[in-house]
Amino acid sequence: MWRIYENTHVKKTGEKNNMSKMTPGKKRFIKRKFGEEKPTVWIGKSGASPELMKEIGKQLNRNKYVKCKILKSALSEQETKQITAAVAEQTGATLVEVRGHTFILFKPANT
Repeated sequence: MWRIYENTHVKKTGEKNNMSKMTPGKKRFIKRKFGEEKPTVWIGKSGASPELMKEIGKQLNRNKYVKCKILKSALSEQETKQITAAVAEQTGATLVEVRGHTFILFKPANT
């Protein structure tokens, strides 16, 4: 299992402050390691339902990342951008990559 550490910024006083944005290097790392894996969550005609959000949250807590695929039946009412933004916001995760109808979410363990 790969460990992905959160970037920290050390102030002059010695305090550590977590940076909220993901660095380009970290995004590249996640894309390379998890880009070839198959999706673990499929978003269907019911869209981003509360049950689906719970499952994505569980997988994020367990694995720190989730790969999701949006099925064509879910795209009848919303576009891919709208669905991915909603899922990322509701789960508190960072959207790493959107490729077609597949996207990768990342959430560090300490958030």
